Amino acid sequence: MQLTSKQSIASALAIASCSLIGQANAAETVPANDDWKVDAAIMYYGEQERVQAVEAIGNVQKAFGDTSLLDMKVVVDSLTGSSASGAVAQGESQTFTRPSGKGEYTVGAGDTPLDDTFHDTRVQLSANWQEVFNQDWTGNVGVYGSKEFDYLSMGLNAGLERSFNKNNTTLALSGAFTQDVVDPVGGRPVAFSEMVYRANYNSDAEYQAAFDQTRLSGDDTKQTSDVMLGVTQILNRNWLMQANYGLSSVSGYMNDPYKILSEVDSNGITQGYRYENRPDSRLKHSVYVMTKGALDSGVVDFSYRYSTDDWDITSHTLETHYRYYFSPSFYGQLHLRYYQQQAAEFYQPFLMMGDTLPDYASADYRIGDMTAYTIGLKFGQRLSGGHEMTYRLEYYQQNPENNGTEIPGQLQNYDLFPSVKAIVAQVSYSF
Repeated sequence: MQLTSKQSIASALAIASCSLIGQANAAETVPANDDWKVDAAIMYYGEQERVQAVEAIGNVQKAFGDTSLLDMKVVVDSLTGSSASGAVAQGESQTFTRPSGKGEYTVGAGDTPLDDTFHDTRVQLSANWQEVFNQDWTGNVGVYGSKEFDYLSMGLNAGLERSFNKNNTTLALSGAFTQDVVDPVGGRPVAFSEMVYRANYNSDAEYQAAFDQTRLSGDDTKQTSDVMLGVTQILNRNWLMQANYGLSSVSGYMNDPYKILSEVDSNGITQGYRYENRPDSRLKHSVYVMTKGALDSGVVDFSYRYSTDDWDITSHTLETHYRYYFSPSFYGQLHLRYYQQQAAEFYQPFLMMGDTLPDYASADYRIGDMTAYTIGLKFGQRLSGGHEMTYRLEYYQQNPENNGTEIPGQLQNYDLFPSVKAIVAQVSYSF
């Protein structure tokens, strides 16, 4: 099944491959002429009592002379576990129809409803070609593809850089386009249609007919266009600064087909469940500023990102990395990140029975008010023959918050906005 966050990650990866940051990293890791540079990594991401993911990453670079570089990446990940459905906790157990319409699952009294059917395997392939035209101009072009059981994403990206001021200033313009095909398990739910149950029908045929009425036939598509304009300025021999402006336009099928909303009465008792509905377009602006410096025994960077869109989701991200070299071949790195988000205008944790249905509504906490932070450590060891081994361990916590909604009746007895805690571990090897 498809997490909405993975959809946005796909487009972010596409444009990142031709952004200033991507180019800076590539420039630092260009292999010697006629040599191959290979990086392999395995990563584990685990949420407490929720989603678990294992990801294998392979990256290959090949230089052709002094002016051309081919960069190829393959990612394979497997996800299992439980994902929040959007329904609210209740004083008694709750039963839900599975997204496929085949069977049901039950959540205990007082528990946050989690859909335990979450599982998927994704394969992602990408390739990027970088060409240095002369001492002032550099270009790149790339392709991207990702496939999982219910989701297909294909993309193109390209970028151009121009250096000025004795290569102390670099301007970059990059863009990406992705075309996604969404084909959810059980079909796409009709917006705000009510969940149906087998027990309410006399036969499987009657139930299947009722279930089919809540579904749209066929798959659907989504298109994403990204543009990024950036500048990198070398301030002095130890410090540089980078600033980017990004514009992203998304249109098409934007719902998460596996998310629902509880419909509750004035006592907070659930009377039914409806499938969510989101706008079919989104325009997003982002500004990113970063400074990076070389210290006597290490490297440090500080960055800030501001993002806003016409869904009224506004976010602020502060991040820093500090790398300390214990020796020429061994380093440790501290990573700190803080994130704060304002909810989408159509986010609401539940629907009130008897109220007129809104045009759009979603109880997905990922588009609600929240704060989040990450703290992590990474260690790297340079080995003989130019090889390198790195280890990374991070702790991530996401804290959803009430966006000002009045909580009725028994719902005040439950945590409607539980924290999400996760561990990230990664081991990588370069050779």
